[in-house]
Amino acid sequence: MQASENPSAVARIEIRFHDCDPLGIVWHGNYVKYFEAGREAFGNKYGLDYMELYINGFSTPVVHLESNFKKVLQYRDVALVEATFRKTDAAKIIFDYTVRKESTGEVVCTASTTQVFVASGTLELSLVTPEIFAKWKRQKGLV
Repeated sequence: MQASENPSAVARIEIRFHDCDPLGIVWHGNYVKYFEAGREAFGNKYGLDYMELYINGFSTPVVHLESNFKKVLQYRDVALVEATFRKTDAAKIIFDYTVRKESTGEVVCTASTTQVFVASGTLELSLVTPEIFAKWKRQKGLV
């Protein structure tokens, strides 16, 4: 990966019956799970392991979520959730998401999340980037 790139990964989600509301479309709250699947795919691809962060004393709760719905997903559709890491010097992790319908390539939703670092035991906010995350960013050329 070159330093100028924003790395991304894609999760493939098969829409299940219980994801849909009585109108037969995916309930908007389920997209939060889809974004998490995108982050997990990213972590698997680039070695960003939230459990390793936790073992090293940090949790990374989502503190901001923004989403824009453009089309609908329905039962048996397949969604491709692309999670793209957004570079920042701040002590936070920001991802941008593009959700597409696999069959047509249409953009269904765009979104972003912001996560912060808190001490696992006390939940105290970290105002500086933990060294374990700074090291990961250096190794991936993201500084």
